[in-house]
Amino acid sequence: MASKRGRMSQEVNAGSMADIAFLLLIFFLVTTTIASDKGILNILPPKQDPNQPPPEVELNERNIFNILINANDQLLIEGDFRTSTEGLTEEIKKFILNFGRPDEEGLALYNSLPASLRELSEQSPTSSDYPGPGGAVVSIKTNRGTSYEVYLEVLDLVKRAYFEIYGARVGLSADEYRALSGKTAAETELQERGKEGIPMAISIAEPDKIGS
Repeated sequence: MASKRGRMSQEVNAGSMADIAFLLLIFFLVTTTIASDKGILNILPPKQDPNQPPPEVELNERNIFNILINANDQLLIEGDFRTSTEGLTEEIKKFILNFGRPDEEGLALYNSLPASLRELSEQSPTSSDYPGPGGAVVSIKTNRGTSYEVYLEVLDLVKRAYFEIYGARVGLSADEYRALSGKTAAETELQERGKEGIPMAISIAEPDKIGS
């Protein structure tokens, strides 16, 4: 009889284990950081009316700056084979600001630019006519085997070319202009002055299949 009472006294009361487990769950939920993936911020064009065909925009080949990235992350920039993106931003700035065959509005835009940007204009008849609508466009085409790292690097360098132009027009660096939030009237005014007449014309073409 005594041995039976001894065995019974060795039992552990597990009634509070559920409470402890619940408290631990709350602790880990509060202290754990949940990663949130962020996509690429791009402004998409407005949805087209299905009953109306999309507008046709005729572009001369000289108004398109072509960047091709193959499955091995090698670049073909304006027909030149590259293994590096070095100097790409400056090349794009010169292309955008070439003013090879500007119209009246293009000439007015050119004359409004600060001297530092006018110096980039080569006015070559074989490059872009002007940076406005129907003029300079930067085209990026990838392969389905292209790495995201290289694609994003190229896209960022292309955007930087525009931001450097916008910033120079309002006396800011590219990073300062890019940091403008537009939450105040003063910041909005700087954003509008920087990009006036020079839209960020970047074309992202559909990727080729791997190996093509």
